[in-house]
Amino acid sequence: MKLWGGRFADETDGTLRKLNDSFSFDRRMYAADIRGSQVYAGALHKAGLLTTEEVQAILAGLDQVKAEFEAGTFAAAAGDEDIHTAVERRLTEIIGPPGGKLHTGRSRNDQVALDLRLWLLGAMAELRGDLRNLQAALLKHAQKHPQPVMPGYTHLQPAQPVLYAHWLMSYFWMFQRDQERLADAARRTAISPLGAGALAGNPFQVDRAWMAAELGLAGITANSLDAVSDRDFAAEFLFAGALLGVHLSRLAEDLILFANPRFGFVRLPEAFTTGSSLMPQKRNPDALELARGKSGRLLGNMLTLLAALKGLPTAYNKDLQEDKQPVFDTVDTLTGLLPMLSGLVRGLEPDAAAMQSALEPSMLATDLADYLVRKGVPFREAHALAGQCVRRAEDRGLSLSRLSLEDFLAISTDFEADVLEVFDFRQSVGRRNVPGGTAPQALQAQFTQAEAALAEFDLAGEN
Repeated sequence: MKLWGGRFADETDGTLRKLNDSFSFDRRMYAADIRGSQVYAGALHKAGLLTTEEVQAILAGLDQVKAEFEAGTFAAAAGDEDIHTAVERRLTEIIGPPGGKLHTGRSRNDQVALDLRLWLLGAMAELRGDLRNLQAALLKHAQKHPQPVMPGYTHLQPAQPVLYAHWLMSYFWMFQRDQERLADAARRTAISPLGAGALAGNPFQVDRAWMAAELGLAGITANSLDAVSDRDFAAEFLFAGALLGVHLSRLAEDLILFANPRFGFVRLPEAFTTGSSLMPQKRNPDALELARGKSGRLLGNMLTLLAALKGLPTAYNKDLQEDKQPVFDTVDTLTGLLPMLSGLVRGLEPDAAAMQSALEPSMLATDLADYLVRKGVPFREAHALAGQCVRRAEDRGLSLSRLSLEDFLAISTDFEADVLEVFDFRQSVGRRNVPGGTAPQALQAQFTQAEAALAEFDLAGEN
């Protein structure tokens, strides 16, 4: 059953049909399509275009179509070009001629724009729940292990000591920004294009605001031309998904490094590692490598849609059929990654002794400069003097903490006997007691903030 074949004498070429038909992948939007059609039927009834009996028949018939999809018994037909065609075809089979009235004043242009919005809103809500679980796993693990001190790195070089839990919490806040981006994208997605028609609007005075409210959407589009071609909401989601993927990849990379025996800071749970077909001793971090690798897939999905959008003229173009597969794939990819990484984080086993042994006195060179600042030396001069101390230790083949008081005094008379007290990693961490710092007190404040963020999410979900 074609929705558009009246003016055509020739059959569509098979090669075009194969390329043009989208039912194989857009069928997953069946619930959104049926929900939008039920609300539209109600609007047609309100506008006097459907009788009470007709609208009741349509609503009941659409319920049956939905039940068939959910039961896996929906039988596709050769002419099911897309989800819209399939639903209307089956509805008409069930209820007869009233099914042919459902599309009055409506176009697949505003229909598909609505379907994708509705489907994506549900998908984003589920993804945000999965992301919340990963955040909760990070927070719980950090709260369980607040004591270990580990090397902090910049340029992957030893930099300054930090708490292991502070490192963990850095990812909590990355993911919190991802939560906010998804929530912000959802606000712009929750706008109804229904009633925009093909491009010029609906001629039957359907109540667009009523339909939006029935669908749980926040408002309606302001311009019918824009309504049918706007895929900004999909692009925003794909960007948010890509950046979330980048954050997941960074977490995976850190854990791959820290689980390597050369670091040994953490042991990955066995259930989230794999073995080698040749080397019996291997415990490969395949779960983390897949998380790292799939970030490229998420970036590609974003670029796919942006490239499709960049040259389009006004209103709907068939290029927009290319919007759904990147969106679906990003949702599927993140739906697979987030629960897996949550389980992996819950099973991490930190090794505080390995972290401690990796701490190098040279990582306290900044503390040495800070010591001089407290003696009244300008920081730039203190930085240079601390650098001379590092160089002297290197030249003598010693660690910085093994220099004698005489060595320090030879570099600057501002050093005193208490300079050797600088070389305490835990005190170094504790001195950084500012909001967002790595000191234990600051870490506890982070925990409180994180608990509040999760509670706010849970409360919003209940509402």
